[in-house]
Amino acid sequence: MKRRTFLVAGAATVGTAFLPEPFAVAAATDDKKGVMLMNRIGPSASNLYISNLDGSNERPLLGNATFDYHAGFSANGQSVVFTSERRGDGNSSLYRARIDGTGIQPLAVGRAVYDAGALSPDGTKLAFVSTREATPGDHKAHIWVLDLRTDKLKNLTNAPNVVGDPSGPDCHFRPSWSPDGQWIAFSSDRNTVWSGHDNGRGWEHTQELSIYIIRWDGTGFRKVAAKEGYCLGSPKWSPDGRRIVFYEITTEGTWGAHRPEYIGRVESQIVSVDVATGERVEHTSGPGLKVSPQFVTATEIGYLVKGGADEGLAYTSGTVPAVKRPWVRSPVWSPDGKSVIYDKVGWSIRPLDTPLYSWDSDWDYRFCDVFPVLSDQGRLAYTEKQLGHSSIVTMNPDGTDQRVVFDSYGRGLDPALVARGLAGAFRPAWSPDGEWIAFGLGGWFFMRATSTAVVARVRADGSEWEVLTDGTSHAGFPSYSPDGKQLVYRVWGAENKGLRILNLETGVTRVLTTEYDNLPDWSPDGKRILFTRKMDAVNFDVCTIRPDGTGLRVLTGSSGANEGHAVWNPDGRILYNSGMYGFREEAALYDNTFQPYGQIFIMNADGSGKKMLTDSIWEDSMPIYLPNEVLSR
Repeated sequence: MKRRTFLVAGAATVGTAFLPEPFAVAAATDDKKGVMLMNRIGPSASNLYISNLDGSNERPLLGNATFDYHAGFSANGQSVVFTSERRGDGNSSLYRARIDGTGIQPLAVGRAVYDAGALSPDGTKLAFVSTREATPGDHKAHIWVLDLRTDKLKNLTNAPNVVGDPSGPDCHFRPSWSPDGQWIAFSSDRNTVWSGHDNGRGWEHTQELSIYIIRWDGTGFRKVAAKEGYCLGSPKWSPDGRRIVFYEITTEGTWGAHRPEYIGRVESQIVSVDVATGERVEHTSGPGLKVSPQFVTATEIGYLVKGGADEGLAYTSGTVPAVKRPWVRSPVWSPDGKSVIYDKVGWSIRPLDTPLYSWDSDWDYRFCDVFPVLSDQGRLAYTEKQLGHSSIVTMNPDGTDQRVVFDSYGRGLDPALVARGLAGAFRPAWSPDGEWIAFGLGGWFFMRATSTAVVARVRADGSEWEVLTDGTSHAGFPSYSPDGKQLVYRVWGAENKGLRILNLETGVTRVLTTEYDNLPDWSPDGKRILFTRKMDAVNFDVCTIRPDGTGLRVLTGSSGANEGHAVWNPDGRILYNSGMYGFREEAALYDNTFQPYGQIFIMNADGSGKKMLTDSIWEDSMPIYLPNEVLSR
């Protein structure tokens, strides 16, 4: 035990740097089994605004605004189609309203994603993106057309001549009607392979898109623009129907385009092609992340500068003045070229226990901060990351006796990294007797390449804490054995990686695995350890192994996409994240996300019975079930 450094902090001084945000898990609604807490990475607010071309006369578009985004004008400019989450936080559905913001009515709603709606020029059809099942078990993003007169629905992208390689992303985005109403342009990553950022070495996926067209009846499908190593997105037709304009960014850049530390340094250009000949014109040059282009007139193209000092609306001619406006997204210009509608997104803190849309009729879904875990005695712990502290907070689920048991400030960490959520105390794990909470302390995410981290534990009352590893490797994400005598954790580094088991009685550590393994979780019966393994340069899978190192079993792997963040459910099943159904949106259009396509799944301990539990366009993760009997204690 000599390697341990034991520190004492009086209970009265713990947590003095901040107070936890008040948090109580409300009882489940009638006829529900309880509450599932989960984390969501995405904006907490989005509203539609309309202004003149020069940015003047800005005003809210809708009189009854909720969480609205991704608008599109009708051809006559008298109505607007938009996406809204007014049915529930996380449930994207399509609505229409008059241009004065009145007369809101649903067009396409359901449990799946319905997004990016576009009305045909004659107003009789709606093209949109949806993850509703094209075939049983297919929840990928497809292009659909709804006949608004007959309610007849047609999927354009699951036909044999269109569908891509199922082992790849194979999703479709941002439909746009030709002026004559005969064709639909869209972007797609069909027949591309999963690839990680940082030239294929990173966990988060990049995106390679090409531009395609297809007739509204499903015929005439063909590719009109592609560039190796690049992503071409958000196509829009010219007024004469001869050209299609889009943004063009490197596939590597699609990751940086939604990362806050890179957004101001990523470069893209606005390009158009002749639909008949493929002749190509680059309309912009130089730095800046340029997306969401549209022909405002026959000769003028408007677009969004995303991030940086010039964020806002810009124009290719240079004669129309740019409109600098932070956090403007998804602009669309009116058919007469005189006005523009856009999203304004907000990132204020989503209150804990905020109701979310539930895809399961048996459970209420609620928002929580990261890494929630319940003790055997019914006490909740989590890392309070969203307040900029990344400290360990505990409480009774009803909100009583809430306390900070470990404050990450003053522990030798860079305060700036703690404030950004890149360092701190992550992934608490209760001891079976409820007396201790183990956690990782150090720098996390991409900071692990240059930071150290240790496994530590703190008394449940916050009175004292101790470091359990020697700091020579990046160690973290601990989990207790059911008897409380051992901790499994992971180490991460080129020379020292895999899972380790620490005997808390003897201080002896043994090697369990030597691969790039992460997030171990000891099963409630003690027989298996759940973890995520990096299988190759671009693929991660959920696995289990016995504590003695035998019986390795890979539980996922058929999708080719990343799967991980797995935890045991008390009923013996496994909750985890998967990107198997691909992106729900063009990656470069997201903000402040790591893995924008992650959905929550559940499966049996042997990998069978996989079921998707969320279907949003956002990154959902870190679930925990709180049955009614826990909430009523």
